[in-house]
Amino acid sequence: MTILSILATIFGTLSGLGNFPQAYRIFRRKSAKDISITAYTIFFVGAVIWILYGIEIKSFPVVIANIFGVINIGLVMVGWFMYGR
Repeated sequence: MTILSILATIFGTLSGLGNFPQAYRIFRRKSAKDISITAYTIFFVGAVIWILYGIEIKSFPVVIANIFGVINIGLVMVGWFMYGR
Protein backbone atom coordinates (compact mmCIF):
# COMPACT_ATOMS: atom_id res chain seq x y z
CA MET A 1 0.00 0.00 0.00
CA THR A 2 1.20 3.49 -0.77
CA ILE A 3 1.07 6.44 1.63
CA LEU A 4 -1.75 7.88 -0.48
CA SER A 5 -3.84 4.71 -0.25
CA ILE A 6 -3.30 4.60 3.52
CA LEU A 7 -4.39 8.22 3.84
CA ALA A 8 -7.36 7.56 1.53
CA THR A 9 -8.40 4.65 3.76
CA ILE A 10 -8.09 6.69 6.96
CA PHE A 11 -9.82 9.83 5.72
CA GLY A 12 -12.37 7.94 3.65
CA THR A 13 -13.31 5.98 6.76
CA LEU A 14 -13.57 9.19 8.79
CA SER A 15 -15.82 10.62 6.08
CA GLY A 16 -17.93 7.49 6.23
CA LEU A 17 -18.28 7.97 9.96
CA GLY A 18 -19.41 11.56 9.41
CA ASN A 19 -23.07 10.58 9.59
CA PHE A 20 -22.70 8.94 13.00
CA PRO A 21 -23.34 12.16 14.98
CA GLN A 22 -26.61 12.60 13.09
CA ALA A 23 -27.66 9.02 13.80
CA TYR A 24 -26.69 9.40 17.46
CA ARG A 25 -28.76 12.57 17.75
CA ILE A 26 -31.80 10.93 16.15
CA PHE A 27 -31.75 8.00 18.55
CA ARG A 28 -30.96 10.15 21.59
CA ARG A 29 -33.80 12.60 20.90
CA LYS A 30 -36.11 10.00 19.37
CA SER A 31 -36.83 12.48 16.60
CA ALA A 32 -35.84 12.63 12.94
CA LYS A 33 -38.44 15.09 11.73
CA ASP A 34 -35.89 17.41 10.11
CA ILE A 35 -34.08 14.69 8.15
CA SER A 36 -34.48 14.49 4.38
CA ILE A 37 -34.97 10.81 3.62
CA THR A 38 -34.57 11.62 -0.08
CA ALA A 39 -31.06 12.98 0.48
CA TYR A 40 -30.03 10.03 2.65
CA THR A 41 -31.45 7.57 0.11
CA ILE A 42 -29.29 9.18 -2.59
CA PHE A 43 -26.24 9.07 -0.28
CA PHE A 44 -26.96 5.40 0.54
CA VAL A 45 -27.30 4.34 -3.11
CA GLY A 46 -24.18 6.31 -4.01
CA ALA A 47 -22.15 4.63 -1.27
CA VAL A 48 -23.35 1.16 -2.36
CA ILE A 49 -22.33 1.94 -5.94
CA TRP A 50 -18.90 3.10 -4.70
CA ILE A 51 -18.51 -0.20 -2.81
CA LEU A 52 -19.28 -2.15 -5.97
CA TYR A 53 -16.88 0.03 -7.96
CA GLY A 54 -14.18 -0.45 -5.31
CA ILE A 55 -14.66 -4.21 -5.56
CA GLU A 56 -14.46 -4.06 -9.34
CA ILE A 57 -11.19 -2.11 -9.34
CA LYS A 58 -9.91 -4.03 -6.30
CA SER A 59 -9.48 -0.88 -4.21
CA PHE A 60 -9.46 -1.63 -0.49
CA PRO A 61 -9.64 2.07 0.54
CA VAL A 62 -12.73 2.73 -1.57
CA VAL A 63 -14.51 -0.38 -0.30
CA ILE A 64 -13.72 0.14 3.39
CA ALA A 65 -14.56 3.85 3.41
CA ASN A 66 -17.91 3.27 1.78
CA ILE A 67 -18.81 0.31 3.97
CA PHE A 68 -18.58 2.67 6.93
CA GLY A 69 -20.67 5.17 4.98
CA VAL A 70 -23.38 2.63 4.21
CA ILE A 71 -23.56 1.56 7.86
CA ASN A 72 -23.84 5.10 9.18
CA ILE A 73 -26.21 6.34 6.49
CA GLY A 74 -28.25 3.20 7.15
CA LEU A 75 -28.43 4.10 10.84
CA VAL A 76 -29.78 7.55 9.97
CA MET A 77 -32.36 5.97 7.67
CA VAL A 78 -33.44 3.45 10.32
CA GLY A 79 -33.78 6.35 12.77
CA TRP A 80 -35.93 8.21 10.26
CA PHE A 81 -38.20 5.19 9.78
CA MET A 82 -38.53 4.81 13.56
CA TYR A 83 -38.93 8.46 14.60
CA GLY A 84 -39.31 10.72 11.56
CA ARG A 85 -42.62 9.84 9.99
